[in-house]
Amino acid sequence: MTDRRHFLKTSAALALGQCLPAAAWAGASARQPKSLRLYHTHTGEALDRVFWTDGRYVPAALAEISRLLRDHRTNEVAPIAPGLLSLLERIASLLGGGVVLHVISGYRSPHTNQMLVEQSDGVAKRSLHMEGRAIDIRIPGRELADLRNAALSLRSGGVGFYPRSQFVHVDTGRVRSW
Repeated sequence: MTDRRHFLKTSAALALGQCLPAAAWAGASARQPKSLRLYHTHTGEALDRVFWTDGRYVPAALAEISRLLRDHRTNEVAPIAPGLLSLLERIASLLGGGVVLHVISGYRSPHTNQMLVEQSDGVAKRSLHMEGRAIDIRIPGRELADLRNAALSLRSGGVGFYPRSQFVHVDTGRVRSW
């Protein structure tokens, strides 16, 4: 009897799902809270915050995340683009959710970026880090290629793969990879 009830309930739910337009499902998922677990490798700071709930970004959480992702060389804080946070949440979800993203570099001041341009060939003069639209991350215990592949699969911006330095660059610029 229990198996029959379970079957009937499941069948009814599936049938109802077929009747609902895709927009209804999309609207429901857009209302789900979004959170990030971050650890900054240079400052040792960590946070676990819901940054999106009830269909909107949470200003206090955005401020806390921007503070964590500040330029660790100058302590300069700048707003991090909410779209970047949503992209990070989608990447984390693809990798099983609940993962802690280790941050190597978030926001960079123009001064820090210029210093890095002068020290390295791999730093863009007009880096999206300076706009709060780029981040360099890794997930300890996970293959770096898995992180890169998850980011690439979303086709939501730039993805750079740096296996020697053990990080993946993700940004909200045009879709490209290197």
